[in-house]
Amino acid sequence: MSKLPLDPVYSKALIIASEFKCLQEMLITVAMLSVESIFYAPRDKLDEARAAMKRFSSPEGDHITLINVFRAANEFMEKNLTCGKEKADKILRKWCKENFINNRSLRHARDIHNQIREHVQQMGLHIVSCGDDVLNFRRCLAASFFLNAALKQPEGTYRALASGQIVQIHPSSVLFQKKPECLIYNELIQTNHKYIHKITRIDYLWLTELAPQFYSMQS
Repeated sequence: MSKLPLDPVYSKALIIASEFKCLQEMLITVAMLSVESIFYAPRDKLDEARAAMKRFSSPEGDHITLINVFRAANEFMEKNLTCGKEKADKILRKWCKENFINNRSLRHARDIHNQIREHVQQMGLHIVSCGDDVLNFRRCLAASFFLNAALKQPEGTYRALASGQIVQIHPSSVLFQKKPECLIYNELIQTNHKYIHKITRIDYLWLTELAPQFYSMQS
């Protein structure tokens, strides 16, 4: 893990993803989690920004939503590469603006992705995609970030299982109104309330299966 220029948690997630055969998806996820917010929503264009976000949204959560954005941007760039890099960059900026995506964050994520992809290849890890097997990727996220699991409480809030903190889903998450029973998160935002963001729905029983050293059926 020390060979990867990343937070150890993310480095471990990449190694776990290679075992789950979804390293391609985790590479994108780690890159997108390593930058500032991808989406932005101007106060005078909130409805338009929400509509744009829905074009990429996954019912499974924020991680796959971020993957959808990254892949859509890549696909868009590939279609426009023939017109030259400078013009393609300009076209991508326009695409980002139309979709309320932070161009600087996306560019930074693309750079990080290229960098860590090279490191992973040098380590001999096989970069494969899980394709449409979203369930497998969600299980991989649970195995990678099990310390950031939260369980829904009767009143609609969540209890972070590792710390016992009571938290809420951040309004900008695609799962804000869905309220899944159990989830993992990658970001804790503290204001007047404690919010979790960058979240994906998981099955609680996966935790005891994938992280038995930490969770037991009595948790």
